[in-house]
Amino acid sequence: MKLSQIEYKGWNCLRLFNDEIELVVTLDVGPRVIRCAFLNGPNFFKEYEETLGLKGGEKWNIFGGHRLWHAPENIPRTYFPDNFPVQFEEIEGGAKFIQEVETTTDIQKEIEIRVDAKEARVEVLHRLTNRNIWDVELAPWSPTVMDVGGTTIVPLPPRGTHPEDLLPTSSLIVWAFTDMSDARWAWGKKYVLLRQDESAIKPQKIGVHVPDGWTAYVNKNQMFLKTFDYIEGADYPDMGSVVETFTNNEMIELETLGPLVLLEPDESVQHIENWHLFGDVSTPVSDADVDANVFPKVKSVL
Repeated sequence: MKLSQIEYKGWNCLRLFNDEIELVVTLDVGPRVIRCAFLNGPNFFKEYEETLGLKGGEKWNIFGGHRLWHAPENIPRTYFPDNFPVQFEEIEGGAKFIQEVETTTDIQKEIEIRVDAKEARVEVLHRLTNRNIWDVELAPWSPTVMDVGGTTIVPLPPRGTHPEDLLPTSSLIVWAFTDMSDARWAWGKKYVLLRQDESAIKPQKIGVHVPDGWTAYVNKNQMFLKTFDYIEGADYPDMGSVVETFTNNEMIELETLGPLVLLEPDESVQHIENWHLFGDVSTPVSDADVDANVFPKVKSVL
């Protein structure tokens, strides 16, 4: 694993890379991972051309890429503008990126990134610290803005039979704007698929209880896989959402959440994702496609 400071599309950034993959993390704004890709390959993450290189100001900018939020979502709390420089420190296997304390919430964000020495794998540790003088309830939330044209995959819990399994086993959360008849959805027995479509303007979103600890995005014959630890019995935000996926005509988001916690002053909470990149994966349109082309790769890292 190697580090180098570079200029990337108008920002001072840190590049973390090995012989297989590279990540680019902004230093002028953030913390943000603005690029994640195989070496010389297309960016898995969305970049907003109109905001590339922007710095400062009081308006929150989506920028694209991967970020850290705290749930549940609320205006203005969630939308603190991360338009200002972050500090970074080299750590074993990667780097830590530290945001100044948010002036509107007194919450401080940190992201630690460790790139595997050889494989296309990254550990991303998200940390929220309460710098208030009172307790704050929140949950770590890690949205990743994926590039256009692909499909997110959210696994449902293991299926059962009737009448042997009489009690519910999971939750599927819908928002007021969710339209389950929208053609971008594919509702399978084992998986929910959401396809990004640049011609479809209306947003869509769901939250899902995912004890299996993974979710993925397939685009351009490549797959971006997130794995994470699921905590049995924990109180997850948004009515029990562990994984959320959102799309509009500009992008699609792949999001994981940690449980709700009550943070005392100067107490921290962490949420870890592991990212795995795979090539030669065709975009699925059904459960059978996921089982044939996606799940064998998922199983290899779980």
